[in-house]
Amino acid sequence: MRGIGNGYGYGTTGSLAEPGLPGDTFRILHVSTGNVCRSPITERLTRHALADRLGDALGGGLIVESAGTWGHEGAPMEANAEAVLADFGADASGFVGRELLDEHVIRADLVLTATRDHRAQVISMGHSAGLRTFTLKEFTRLVRAIDPATLPPLEDGVVARARALVGAAAALRGWLLAPTADADEVHDPYGAPLPFFRSIGCEIQQALDPVVTALTGVPARA
Repeated sequence: MRGIGNGYGYGTTGSLAEPGLPGDTFRILHVSTGNVCRSPITERLTRHALADRLGDALGGGLIVESAGTWGHEGAPMEANAEAVLADFGADASGFVGRELLDEHVIRADLVLTATRDHRAQVISMGHSAGLRTFTLKEFTRLVRAIDPATLPPLEDGVVARARALVGAAAALRGWLLAPTADADEVHDPYGAPLPFFRSIGCEIQQALDPVVTALTGVPARA
């Protein structure tokens, strides 16, 4: 299946594991347009945050990857996106852009998109994606409203906790609406100067922090 091979994450032993290996896993798919700016930043910041919270010993089956609705198949991420990741100490190496395919959506347990248009495109692909597809900022808003005590403890496994989190967020979606039409959007920095990329990187980081805390039950290190 074209494009699957670069979606690495944390396997059941805590080391990096290739998708398709046996074991209980939970796939997070980040989606933007070209898969060279926003979704690569989000993918690599998610991996970085998970490693920071869980360390090498508690990876527990999380796989984090990305693709683009008009993906630049085989392309590297934008240089300014790499610079943003360096600002946060996240690893940009080895990234290869992918076009979003049906199999990416089928295999994903949680799809987080940059914009509402991306969300609509993912859902329009079918595969019962509606209940597990959110914009990043939408998911953050919903996660903030979930009582962590209602989620399985990390001792039960991060995969079980992640699945419960997605179910709880989906149940809240119709009750917690965005305050403005723009509130759930992460705007495209493609072609913009580095300062704008950095502002988008900060937006993404701020949106990811409560999500990763909810997924792992571990707050960010001070």
